[in-house]
Amino acid sequence: MFFASDNAGPAHPQVMERVMAANVGHQPPYGNDPMMEEVRTGIRRVFEAPDAEVFLVSTGTAANALALACYCQPWQAIFCSAVAHVEEDECNAPEFYAGAAKLTCVPTDDKMTPDALKAAITARAPGDVHAAQPGPVTITQVTERGSVHSLDELRALTAVAKAHDLPVHLDGARFANAQAALGCTAADMSWKSGVDVVSFGGTKNGCMAVEAVVFFDPSKAWEFQLRRKRGAHLFSKHKYLSAQMAGYLQDDLFLKTAEQANDNAAYLAQGLRAAGATFLHEPQANMIFVRFARAIHQKLHDAGAVYNLWDGPLAGAPEEMVAARLVCDWSISREQIDAFLAHF
Repeated sequence: MFFASDNAGPAHPQVMERVMAANVGHQPPYGNDPMMEEVRTGIRRVFEAPDAEVFLVSTGTAANALALACYCQPWQAIFCSAVAHVEEDECNAPEFYAGAAKLTCVPTDDKMTPDALKAAITARAPGDVHAAQPGPVTITQVTERGSVHSLDELRALTAVAKAHDLPVHLDGARFANAQAALGCTAADMSWKSGVDVVSFGGTKNGCMAVEAVVFFDPSKAWEFQLRRKRGAHLFSKHKYLSAQMAGYLQDDLFLKTAEQANDNAAYLAQGLRAAGATFLHEPQANMIFVRFARAIHQKLHDAGAVYNLWDGPLAGAPEEMVAARLVCDWSISREQIDAFLAHF
């Protein structure tokens, strides 16, 4: 009964098969392996972007920070949700890699709104030498609260950015989960919606440790290569990154695992709703924020369930309502979910 994070689950057998195949013989290092060309071709196909430049790194933090650095000067502000991963979970890596550019939070407890983004941008009007200048906008999809921006919501945000001549980055650590939830194409959710660069996640959705950075503007390719090397994120034995992403793209595995994770979360949410739990945010992908009595949390923990409490400790009044974050990955079985729900 493990619902703590989709980072903690196993890699998919198809991904592991490609890694094991890559472990035979010698291949050129530093991204010059033949599988990297397969990856480029696969990403370009998925995103319907034949000129896209594609690079691999091993962590989502590296993908976000290095991508943003390519679109940001040190004296600029990076606009993000107040609960974005770049703000809450990356230990100032975006600021570090962008030469101390300033993260500027758009107030929200989940999704950014166009009006709030516009207010944040206009509050930093260009031309004042004493102030940080407006820089890129980064949008998280799926959000850190489990919500999915609709295509209209994405386009409304990018329209605000473009009206101020600002580039847009999409933190897609759970990109495939959002795509599966919307039933759209990767192109619809990226460049067709005004996004300039995407962090396309693999680690949370069936890979070991790989993320792709996808530039729809090829002119950024050389700068990213330099930043990746200078930032110590260019793997020597790059073939193991390539193998993971190649397996992830093969037969659109990324969508299949995302659909399974989303379906698992929907099944869990249905059971929680039937048990009388209340939701902090309406579940839309594979992450659930839910509140129920501490006594049930205590029973679940005693039974070996693993997940994160959100707004209170495990010890305390049994009748008090305490929130939790529950995350499903592709590998969780219905039997595990049923065993979890049996404690309500």
